[in-house]
Amino acid sequence: MSEHKHLHPIAIFFNAVRIVREAIIPIGAGFLSFRGESFIYFLLGLAAFLIILLAFSVASWYRFTYRIVEDELRIEYGIFIRKKRYISKNRIQSIDLTAGVIHRLFNIVKVQIETAGSGSGAEASLKAVKMQEGENLRAELQSYKEQVVTQDDETDGAFAEADPFEQITFKRLFLSGSTSGSAGVMLAIFGFGFFKIEQFIPERIFDSTLEWLISLSVVFIFALVCIILVLFWLVGIAGTMIKYGKFTITKRQDELFITRGLLEKKQITIPSNRIQAIGIQESIIRQPLGYVTVFAEVAGGSSLDKGEDFSTVLFPIMKASEVAGFLENYLPDYAAQPEDFHPLPKRAITYYLLRSTFVILFVVAGIAWFFPQFIWVAILLVIGSLGLGFLRYKDAGHHVEGQRLTVRYRGFSRMTMRFYQKRVQAFEMRQHKLQKIQRLATMKLSIIGIGGTGRHYRIKHMDEGEVDQLADWYSYRKE
Repeated sequence: MSEHKHLHPIAIFFNAVRIVREAIIPIGAGFLSFRGESFIYFLLGLAAFLIILLAFSVASWYRFTYRIVEDELRIEYGIFIRKKRYISKNRIQSIDLTAGVIHRLFNIVKVQIETAGSGSGAEASLKAVKMQEGENLRAELQSYKEQVVTQDDETDGAFAEADPFEQITFKRLFLSGSTSGSAGVMLAIFGFGFFKIEQFIPERIFDSTLEWLISLSVVFIFALVCIILVLFWLVGIAGTMIKYGKFTITKRQDELFITRGLLEKKQITIPSNRIQAIGIQESIIRQPLGYVTVFAEVAGGSSLDKGEDFSTVLFPIMKASEVAGFLENYLPDYAAQPEDFHPLPKRAITYYLLRSTFVILFVVAGIAWFFPQFIWVAILLVIGSLGLGFLRYKDAGHHVEGQRLTVRYRGFSRMTMRFYQKRVQAFEMRQHKLQKIQRLATMKLSIIGIGGTGRHYRIKHMDEGEVDQLADWYSYRKE
């Protein structure tokens, strides 16, 4: 595989689209600026731009070549200034394959190669190669050949060392979308967008629409709101199913292979030695149903869900009782679950209740002053914030077992994180004056996260002595 190879010709289209996307603002400004008789100059300029764009895209595609020479991937590119990039096999951490809608029409994939020092982006990206070529590249650069086992194999030992494999069912996928809470996020985005667009709506139209809504009956308005919420809920379900459709996870040797997506098929490779921590998320909606999401914090490189999530999802939704067996198959070092957690001291509950209601009290005061008829809303807000504060106090805790530390805390969702001592990059103990008086402290752990940046985890208002013990555990000191 030493000859120079070009990308698939569809890469010309991808290059052109990228340039047009970057130039969309100047093009729009020119369209608005040139009106009337001078509009012909805009059209001539746009035609010249498109011709240059096509020539540049073709030249970029032609000048971009790649090949594998011995233990290196060599990439050469550049029209006027020739650039060369050599990537050693030993530096490669993972090779991810992505196939969008256009990719799948032409049976091609995008290959992203990540190294230990690639930061938040890929070290190299091949925008369009044939599917088989992408698989061959991954096999060649990772120095192994995929073993495909079919039902026609007649050898007795064909399935003896079967790789662990799990795929999400349609029922679980639908449940994941139904309980994801994305409807609330979409509603907030819609409200923010409407607030921005409202200033461009003519005042006459806005006032007449508002008067029409006020004239409607309460029952009709309530039904309209319910219909809107159901529509957002359905859109959230569809979004989750498109994002995580055909989600599969496979373990081969010391690597995890994850594939997901209906419209855009993504494949990611996660070496086990890059995993810094394992997390279990229990949202307020899913926790009473007994369902969780399992994810991993991976050091370096870019995530499968870059721009969407902060971590790499190992499985979107499963029963809490299934987590131990799942981890036993894929990451046995993280499988053991602590029997109990060291809870927070009772004297810490006051801080949690105050922190959860501090901002709400200002909102309640505003409602009571300006809208006294809605005081019942203020009471519900106070009760809800007190309940959330109590849950945050009750759920927080930690457990140490040898070299492994498990911490649990809650924002809106309850999070359980499992670390190994060697993965913790920094440990910090913080105290303010009131905490010192009551012998409390805040613990902060830091690990390497996506893109090489730090990921931080805190448990506030722990017993001071327990934080000291954890500091000794981290610094390898013994009493």
